[in-house]
Amino acid sequence: MLDHKQTEELTDHEAELYDRQLRLWGLESQKRLRASKVLLIGLDGFGAEIAKNIILSGVNSVTFLDHRNVTELDRCSQFFIPKEDIGKNKAEASLPRAQNLNPMVNVSADSGNIDDKPDEYFGQFDIVCAMHCTITQLKRINRACRNQKVKFFAGDVWGTIGYVFIDLQEHEYLEDVPKLKRVTIPEGGEPMGKEKIETIIVSEKRTETFVPFEFILNVPKTSLKRQEEIYYIMLIMLNYREKYGDDPLPSERGCENLKNEASAIIKKYELDDKIDDLVEGDLYAQLSPVCSIVGGVMAQEIIKAASQKHAPLNNLFTFNPVTSCGVILKLGY
Repeated sequence: MLDHKQTEELTDHEAELYDRQLRLWGLESQKRLRASKVLLIGLDGFGAEIAKNIILSGVNSVTFLDHRNVTELDRCSQFFIPKEDIGKNKAEASLPRAQNLNPMVNVSADSGNIDDKPDEYFGQFDIVCAMHCTITQLKRINRACRNQKVKFFAGDVWGTIGYVFIDLQEHEYLEDVPKLKRVTIPEGGEPMGKEKIETIIVSEKRTETFVPFEFILNVPKTSLKRQEEIYYIMLIMLNYREKYGDDPLPSERGCENLKNEASAIIKKYELDDKIDDLVEGDLYAQLSPVCSIVGGVMAQEIIKAASQKHAPLNNLFTFNPVTSCGVILKLGY
Protein backbone atom coordinates (compact mmCIF):
# COMPACT_ATOMS: atom_id res chain seq x y z
CA MET A 1 0.00 0.00 0.00
CA LEU A 2 1.13 3.58 -0.59
CA ASP A 3 2.33 5.31 2.58
CA HIS A 4 -0.07 7.99 3.77
CA LYS A 5 1.22 8.24 7.37
CA GLN A 6 2.49 11.83 7.08
CA THR A 7 -0.22 13.32 4.91
CA GLU A 8 -2.17 16.28 6.20
CA GLU A 9 -5.16 18.27 5.10
CA LEU A 10 -4.38 21.23 2.88
CA THR A 11 -5.66 24.63 3.97
CA ASP A 12 -7.70 26.77 1.58
CA HIS A 13 -4.63 28.96 1.03
CA GLU A 14 -2.47 25.94 0.20
CA ALA A 15 -5.09 24.57 -2.16
CA GLU A 16 -5.16 27.91 -3.99
CA LEU A 17 -1.37 28.23 -4.09
CA TYR A 18 -0.82 24.71 -5.42
CA ASP A 19 -3.91 24.60 -7.64
CA ARG A 20 -2.01 23.62 -10.79
CA GLN A 21 -0.20 20.76 -9.03
CA LEU A 22 -3.45 19.51 -7.55
CA ARG A 23 -4.96 19.38 -11.02
CA LEU A 24 -1.92 17.55 -12.40
CA TRP A 25 -1.22 15.10 -9.57
CA GLY A 26 -4.34 14.95 -7.41
CA LEU A 27 -4.94 15.74 -3.75
CA GLU A 28 -3.25 12.68 -2.23
CA SER A 29 -0.02 13.19 -4.18
CA GLN A 30 0.10 16.85 -3.18
CA LYS A 31 -0.50 15.94 0.46
CA ARG A 32 2.39 13.48 0.38
CA LEU A 33 4.61 16.14 -1.17
CA ARG A 34 3.45 18.68 1.41
CA ALA A 35 4.52 16.31 4.21
CA SER A 36 8.02 15.61 2.87
CA LYS A 37 11.19 16.73 4.65
CA VAL A 38 14.22 17.14 2.40
CA LEU A 39 17.94 17.45 3.20
CA LEU A 40 20.19 19.09 0.60
CA ILE A 41 23.91 18.54 1.13
CA GLY A 42 26.15 20.99 -0.76
CA LEU A 43 24.86 24.45 -1.67
CA ASP A 44 26.73 25.18 -4.88
CA GLY A 45 24.85 26.47 -7.93
CA PHE A 46 23.58 22.95 -8.60
CA GLY A 47 22.17 22.67 -5.09
CA ALA A 48 20.59 26.11 -5.36
CA GLU A 49 18.75 25.11 -8.53
CA ILE A 50 17.37 21.98 -6.88
CA ALA A 51 16.38 23.95 -3.78
CA LYS A 52 14.52 26.55 -5.84
CA ASN A 53 12.36 23.96 -7.58
CA ILE A 54 11.45 21.84 -4.58
CA ILE A 55 10.74 24.85 -2.37
CA LEU A 56 8.37 26.23 -5.00
CA SER A 57 6.68 22.80 -5.26
CA GLY A 58 5.61 23.05 -1.62
CA VAL A 59 7.40 20.37 0.39
CA ASN A 60 7.15 20.52 4.19
CA SER A 61 10.75 21.53 4.88
CA VAL A 62 14.17 21.87 3.28
CA THR A 63 17.41 21.78 5.27
CA PHE A 64 20.65 23.11 3.75
CA LEU A 65 23.79 21.36 5.02
CA ASP A 66 27.17 22.79 4.04
CA HIS A 67 30.23 23.60 6.17
CA ARG A 68 32.07 25.46 3.38
CA ASN A 69 32.30 29.21 2.87
CA VAL A 70 31.23 31.19 -0.20
CA THR A 71 33.96 31.82 -2.79
CA GLU A 72 34.25 33.84 -5.99
CA LEU A 73 33.47 30.69 -7.99
CA ASP A 74 29.97 30.60 -6.50
CA ARG A 75 29.10 33.79 -8.34
CA CYS A 76 28.99 31.77 -11.59
CA SER A 77 25.82 29.92 -10.60
CA GLN A 78 24.77 30.33 -6.95
CA PHE A 79 21.89 32.80 -7.30
CA PHE A 80 20.81 32.62 -3.65
CA ILE A 81 24.00 34.29 -2.39
CA PRO A 82 24.60 38.07 -2.70
CA LYS A 83 28.12 39.07 -3.76
CA GLU A 84 28.70 40.80 -0.43
CA ASP A 85 28.37 37.42 1.34
CA ILE A 86 31.63 36.00 -0.02
CA GLY A 87 33.46 34.40 2.91
CA LYS A 88 30.27 33.51 4.81
CA ASN A 89 28.93 30.00 5.28
CA LYS A 90 27.17 28.73 2.11
CA ALA A 91 24.15 27.21 3.83
CA GLU A 92 23.49 30.25 5.99
CA ALA A 93 24.10 32.75 3.18
CA SER A 94 21.60 30.88 0.95
CA LEU A 95 18.83 30.88 3.55
CA PRO A 96 17.14 34.34 3.26
CA ARG A 97 16.52 34.32 -0.50
CA ALA A 98 15.53 30.65 -0.48
CA GLN A 99 12.96 31.20 2.28
CA ASN A 100 11.46 34.14 0.37
CA LEU A 101 10.54 31.81 -2.49
CA ASN A 102 7.79 30.16 -0.47
CA PRO A 103 7.01 31.21 3.13
CA MET A 104 4.89 28.06 3.55
CA VAL A 105 8.01 25.86 3.38
CA ASN A 106 10.27 25.71 6.43
CA VAL A 107 13.81 26.35 5.16
CA SER A 108 16.73 26.00 7.60
CA ALA A 109 20.53 26.03 7.42
CA ASP A 110 23.06 23.73 9.09
CA SER A 111 26.70 24.82 8.89
CA GLY A 112 28.01 21.53 10.28
CA ASN A 113 30.31 19.10 8.49
CA ILE A 114 28.69 16.01 6.97
CA ASP A 115 31.45 13.84 8.44
CA ASP A 116 30.42 14.90 11.95
CA LYS A 117 26.81 13.82 11.50
CA PRO A 118 25.84 10.41 12.95
CA ASP A 119 23.90 8.00 10.77
CA GLU A 120 20.78 8.75 12.81
CA TYR A 121 20.88 12.35 11.59
CA PHE A 122 19.62 11.28 8.15
CA GLY A 123 16.66 9.40 9.60
CA GLN A 124 14.77 12.61 10.39
CA PHE A 125 14.30 13.28 6.64
CA ASP A 126 12.20 11.61 3.97
CA ILE A 127 14.65 12.44 1.19
CA VAL A 128 18.40 13.10 1.27
CA CYS A 129 20.13 14.68 -1.73
CA ALA A 130 23.95 14.71 -1.62
CA MET A 131 26.11 16.95 -3.82
CA HIS A 132 29.84 17.74 -3.76
CA CYS A 133 30.60 14.64 -1.68
CA THR A 134 33.41 12.11 -1.96
CA ILE A 135 32.78 8.49 -2.91
CA THR A 136 33.33 7.45 0.71
CA GLN A 137 30.79 10.01 1.91
CA LEU A 138 28.22 9.01 -0.72
CA LYS A 139 28.50 5.32 0.16
CA ARG A 140 28.16 6.03 3.86
CA ILE A 141 25.17 8.39 3.48
CA ASN A 142 23.45 5.97 1.10
CA ARG A 143 23.88 3.08 3.54
CA ALA A 144 22.51 5.19 6.40
CA CYS A 145 19.51 6.15 4.27
CA ARG A 146 18.84 2.54 3.29
CA ASN A 147 18.97 1.41 6.91
CA GLN A 148 16.37 4.04 7.84
CA LYS A 149 14.14 3.78 4.73
CA VAL A 150 15.09 7.26 3.49
CA LYS A 151 15.12 7.97 -0.24
CA PHE A 152 18.61 8.89 -1.52
CA PHE A 153 19.73 11.10 -4.39
CA ALA A 154 23.25 12.09 -5.46
CA GLY A 155 24.53 14.35 -8.21
CA ASP A 156 27.11 16.84 -9.38
CA VAL A 157 27.86 19.40 -12.05
CA TRP A 158 31.41 19.86 -13.27
CA GLY A 159 31.65 22.72 -15.75
CA THR A 160 29.41 21.64 -18.62
CA ILE A 161 28.64 18.05 -17.58
CA GLY A 162 26.52 16.58 -14.82
CA TYR A 163 24.87 13.48 -13.42
CA VAL A 164 21.95 12.47 -11.20
CA PHE A 165 21.79 9.17 -9.30
CA ILE A 166 18.65 7.83 -7.60
CA ASP A 167 18.14 5.11 -4.98
CA LEU A 168 14.53 4.84 -3.81
CA GLN A 169 15.04 1.26 -2.55
CA GLU A 170 11.61 -0.32 -3.16
CA HIS A 171 9.36 2.45 -4.38
CA GLU A 172 5.61 2.33 -4.94
CA TYR A 173 3.98 4.96 -7.11
CA LEU A 174 0.88 5.73 -9.15
CA GLU A 175 1.05 5.90 -12.93
CA ASP A 176 -1.73 7.31 -15.11
CA VAL A 177 -2.50 4.76 -17.83
CA PRO A 178 -4.89 5.30 -20.77
CA LYS A 179 -7.43 2.51 -21.20
CA LEU A 180 -10.30 1.85 -23.61
CA LYS A 181 -13.81 1.59 -22.20
CA ARG A 182 -17.00 0.60 -24.00
CA VAL A 183 -19.89 2.95 -23.18
CA THR A 184 -23.53 3.05 -24.34
CA ILE A 185 -25.03 6.33 -25.56
CA PRO A 186 -28.87 6.43 -25.25
CA GLU A 187 -30.65 7.35 -28.48
CA GLY A 188 -34.24 8.46 -29.02
CA GLY A 189 -35.46 7.10 -25.69
CA GLU A 190 -34.58 3.53 -26.66
CA PRO A 191 -33.42 1.28 -23.77
CA MET A 192 -30.46 0.12 -25.85
CA GLY A 193 -28.41 2.94 -27.33
CA LYS A 194 -25.38 3.15 -29.57
CA GLU A 195 -22.11 1.72 -28.29
CA LYS A 196 -18.95 3.83 -28.34
CA ILE A 197 -15.32 3.28 -27.33
CA GLU A 198 -13.81 5.99 -25.10
CA THR A 199 -10.34 6.46 -23.71
CA ILE A 200 -10.19 6.96 -19.95
CA ILE A 201 -7.23 7.55 -17.63
CA VAL A 202 -6.76 5.05 -14.79
CA SER A 203 -4.19 5.36 -11.97
CA GLU A 204 -2.35 2.08 -11.46
CA LYS A 205 -0.05 1.15 -8.55
CA ARG A 206 3.40 0.06 -9.61
CA THR A 207 6.70 -0.78 -7.93
CA GLU A 208 10.33 -0.10 -8.88
CA THR A 209 13.39 -1.57 -7.16
CA PHE A 210 16.67 0.36 -6.94
CA VAL A 211 20.30 -0.42 -6.10
CA PRO A 212 22.72 1.54 -3.88
CA PHE A 213 25.25 4.03 -5.23
CA GLU A 214 28.24 1.74 -4.84
CA PHE A 215 26.69 -0.72 -7.31
CA ILE A 216 26.99 1.74 -10.21
CA LEU A 217 30.69 2.47 -9.72
CA ASN A 218 33.21 0.82 -12.07
CA VAL A 219 30.62 -1.36 -13.80
CA PRO A 220 31.82 -3.70 -16.59
CA LYS A 221 32.14 -2.11 -20.00
CA THR A 222 29.53 -4.58 -21.29
CA SER A 223 26.95 -2.77 -19.11
CA LEU A 224 27.51 0.46 -21.06
CA LYS A 225 25.90 0.03 -24.42
CA ARG A 226 25.49 3.58 -25.77
CA GLN A 227 26.40 7.22 -25.20
CA GLU A 228 28.26 6.40 -21.99
CA GLU A 229 31.06 9.03 -22.28
CA ILE A 230 29.80 11.12 -19.36
CA TYR A 231 29.78 8.05 -17.13
CA TYR A 232 33.55 7.78 -17.59
CA ILE A 233 34.00 11.49 -16.83
CA MET A 234 31.86 11.04 -13.71
CA LEU A 235 34.21 8.29 -12.50
CA ILE A 236 37.28 10.42 -13.24
CA MET A 237 35.95 13.42 -11.31
CA LEU A 238 34.69 11.36 -8.38
CA ASN A 239 38.02 9.51 -8.15
CA TYR A 240 39.86 12.85 -8.22
CA ARG A 241 37.70 14.24 -5.40
CA GLU A 242 38.08 11.04 -3.38
CA LYS A 243 41.87 11.24 -3.62
CA TYR A 244 42.41 14.99 -3.25
CA GLY A 245 39.38 16.03 -1.19
CA ASP A 246 37.93 18.53 -3.69
CA ASP A 247 37.53 19.26 -7.41
CA PRO A 248 40.24 20.87 -9.55
CA LEU A 249 40.07 24.66 -9.76
CA PRO A 250 39.94 26.59 -13.06
CA SER A 251 43.54 27.63 -12.36
CA GLU A 252 44.46 23.91 -12.33
CA ARG A 253 43.15 23.22 -15.83
CA GLY A 254 45.01 20.28 -17.36
CA CYS A 255 46.85 19.48 -14.12
CA GLU A 256 48.82 16.24 -13.86
CA ASN A 257 46.63 14.87 -11.07
CA LEU A 258 43.52 15.09 -13.26
CA LYS A 259 45.39 13.62 -16.24
CA ASN A 260 46.47 10.68 -14.09
CA GLU A 261 42.90 9.95 -12.96
CA ALA A 262 41.70 10.19 -16.55
CA SER A 263 44.46 7.90 -17.80
CA ALA A 264 43.48 5.23 -15.26
CA ILE A 265 39.84 5.18 -16.45
CA ILE A 266 40.84 5.36 -20.13
CA LYS A 267 43.14 2.37 -19.65
CA LYS A 268 40.62 0.40 -17.57
CA TYR A 269 37.84 0.77 -20.15
CA GLU A 270 40.12 0.73 -23.25
CA LEU A 271 38.78 4.08 -24.44
CA ASP A 272 41.76 5.21 -26.52
CA ASP A 273 40.95 8.83 -27.50
CA LYS A 274 37.16 8.49 -27.14
CA ILE A 275 36.82 10.97 -24.25
CA ASP A 276 39.91 13.15 -24.80
CA ASP A 277 37.82 16.16 -25.87
CA LEU A 278 35.69 15.93 -22.73
CA VAL A 279 38.70 15.53 -20.42
CA GLU A 280 40.34 18.57 -22.02
CA GLY A 281 37.08 20.56 -21.98
CA ASP A 282 35.39 22.62 -19.30
CA LEU A 283 35.24 20.53 -16.12
CA TYR A 284 35.79 23.42 -13.73
CA ALA A 285 33.41 25.29 -11.43
CA GLN A 286 29.68 25.09 -12.28
CA LEU A 287 28.01 26.79 -15.23
CA SER A 288 24.54 28.17 -14.58
CA PRO A 289 22.77 26.71 -17.69
CA VAL A 290 24.01 23.22 -16.87
CA CYS A 291 22.96 23.59 -13.23
CA SER A 292 19.53 24.56 -14.51
CA ILE A 293 19.20 21.49 -16.74
CA VAL A 294 20.63 18.85 -14.41
CA GLY A 295 19.18 20.50 -11.30
CA GLY A 296 15.78 20.56 -12.98
CA VAL A 297 15.98 16.81 -13.59
CA MET A 298 17.05 16.16 -9.99
CA ALA A 299 14.26 18.35 -8.56
CA GLN A 300 11.67 16.72 -10.80
CA GLU A 301 12.71 13.27 -9.58
CA ILE A 302 12.64 14.39 -5.95
CA ILE A 303 9.11 15.74 -6.43
CA LYS A 304 8.00 12.51 -8.14
CA ALA A 305 9.50 10.41 -5.35
CA ALA A 306 7.92 12.51 -2.61
CA SER A 307 4.47 12.63 -4.23
CA GLN A 308 4.63 8.96 -5.34
CA LYS A 309 3.22 10.05 -8.68
CA HIS A 310 4.63 8.96 -12.07
CA ALA A 311 7.42 6.53 -12.89
CA PRO A 312 10.81 7.45 -11.42
CA LEU A 313 14.06 7.57 -13.35
CA ASN A 314 16.01 4.37 -12.62
CA ASN A 315 18.84 4.96 -11.88
CA LEU A 316 21.49 7.24 -13.51
CA PHE A 317 21.00 10.37 -15.65
CA THR A 318 23.98 12.00 -17.39
CA PHE A 319 24.12 15.24 -19.36
CA ASN A 320 26.46 15.53 -22.36
CA PRO A 321 27.38 19.10 -23.45
CA VAL A 322 28.50 17.90 -26.89
CA THR A 323 25.10 16.51 -27.84
CA SER A 324 23.12 18.76 -25.44
CA CYS A 325 21.21 15.62 -24.48
CA GLY A 326 20.59 13.62 -21.36
CA VAL A 327 20.94 9.84 -21.24
CA ILE A 328 19.35 7.42 -18.76
CA LEU A 329 21.49 4.41 -17.79
CA LYS A 330 20.27 1.55 -15.61
CA LEU A 331 23.38 0.16 -13.95
CA GLY A 332 24.33 -2.19 -11.12
CA TYR A 333 21.63 -4.83 -11.60
